[in-house]
Amino acid sequence: MPLPLSQLRLISIPQVIARRYMASSAAAEPISPSNTRVGWIGTGVMGLSMCSHLIRAGYTLTVFNRTPSKAQPLLKMGAHQADNPLSLASNSDVVFSIVGYPSDVRAVLLDPHSGALAGLRPGGILVDMTTSEPSLAVEIAAAASSKSCHSIDAPVSGGDHGAKNGTLAIFTGGEESVVKRLQPLFSLMGKVNYMGGSGKGQFAKLANQITIASTMVGLVEGMVYAHKAGLDVGLYLDAISTGAAGSKSLDLYGQRILKRDLGPGFYVNHFVKDLGICLKECQNMGISLPGLALAQQLYVSLRAHGEGNLGTQALILVLERLNNVSLAPAIASS
Repeated sequence: MPLPLSQLRLISIPQVIARRYMASSAAAEPISPSNTRVGWIGTGVMGLSMCSHLIRAGYTLTVFNRTPSKAQPLLKMGAHQADNPLSLASNSDVVFSIVGYPSDVRAVLLDPHSGALAGLRPGGILVDMTTSEPSLAVEIAAAASSKSCHSIDAPVSGGDHGAKNGTLAIFTGGEESVVKRLQPLFSLMGKVNYMGGSGKGQFAKLANQITIASTMVGLVEGMVYAHKAGLDVGLYLDAISTGAAGSKSLDLYGQRILKRDLGPGFYVNHFVKDLGICLKECQNMGISLPGLALAQQLYVSLRAHGEGNLGTQALILVLERLNNVSLAPAIASS
C-alpha cells in the first residue's frame, strides 16, 4: 500500500537537502588556510614530513597518532592533538590518514564509536593515503557518501625523501571534482595523478609497488654480481646511472646501500603487506606475475630474519646470504 504523503515528505525532504548540501560543498570556495581545518591520522616516517608542509603553509592542523610521542615535533610547530580519530574529525573539514595496514585504515576511519567518519560533518572529505585494498577504498567511499561526505583514496610513492621534499607521486581515486578541490593541499606534498573512480588510486599504487619490487631485485643482484666480478661497486653504480639501467630506485637507494644505510624510508614489513595485497588482487584478476611472487618471497625472508623494520633497500642482505658474500669490505673502500 502506498505511504501517506506526509511520510513521503519525511523521507524525501532530508534526502533532497543532503543532495543539495553535497552539490554545494563540491562547488564550495577554494580550499585555503583561512577556511579549511585539516586533520591528520598517522605521523610516522611519511606522515610527519607531509604534515609539516601543511603547517608551514598556514593550515590549522589537528593530529592523532597511536604513539603520541611521534606527533611531538608537529605539536612544537603548532599542531593540535586529538584523543581519537572521531574527535579529530569533528574539528576538521578534510581528514588525511596514512597508517600501516588495511585493518588500521578500517579502525581509524570506519569504527562507529571512534572512527573519523563518525565525527565528520556533512560535506567533509576523507583522504586515505595508506597503501591499502582497493575494495576497502570503495567501501569507505560508499560509507562516506551515505553520510553526505566524500572519500578519496590517494596512496603515494617516493619514500621519505619524497615526503620531506614535497615531491611525492600521489595516485588518486574517487570523484574528480573533489580531487581537483583538494589540489591546494596535494600540491604541498607532490604531484597528483588522477586514476579514476574509487579504488583506482589503490590499484595504481599496487602496480607501482610491483614495478619497484622487481627493480629492487635487479639493483641488488647487479651489485652482488659487480662485487663478485671484482668491480668497485660505487664506480659501477655511477656508470650505470646515466644508462638504460638508471632508475629512481638506483638514485634513492644505491648510495644508501653503499653506505650500509638500511634504515627505513619505507619499511620492509609494509612492503610485504603491499606485495601480499598485489598477489591477492592477481588471484582475483586471474593473472600470473612471477616476478612479483619471487620478490615477495625474498622480502618475506627479511621479515623472517627479524629485519622487517629495516628499509626496502635491506634486500641486499638476502642476496648476500644466498651467495655467502658480503659487500661490506667493498663498501668500506668505496
